[in-house]
Amino acid sequence: QVQLVESGGGLVQPGGSLRLSCAASRSIFSSSAMGWYRQAPGKERELVVAITRGGNTNYADAVKGRFTISRDNAQNTVYLQMNSLKPEDTAVYYCNAKVYRTSGIYDYWGQGTQVTVSS
Repeated sequence: QVQLVESGGGLVQPGGSLRLSCAASRSIFSSSAMGWYRQAPGKERELVVAITRGGNTNYADAVKGRFTISRDNAQNTVYLQMNSLKPEDTAVYYCNAKVYRTSGIYDYWGQGTQVTVSS
């Protein structure tokens, strides 16, 4: 059973910080590229940042310099540190795992965590 469990969302004022966590099943973490996506009301889900198994990262332009992704392979967890938050960062944030198997690449999603940036 593949599980992605997110935590760390909440309400924060503009300019504030939050850290999201995503704990993945041990069975998939080492063979997965991990990522964070977000979906604001009335908008499509979009990539925020992804990190490969080797640690290479790809950030959306909107979050470069403010957000940082990291992965702890010993804890099977990926983190998203979000600084200098803006109201436009308000969205449901989803953890994603792309699992590489001999039969193909499989996508798994967490349940989502709400991030609200408002004064």
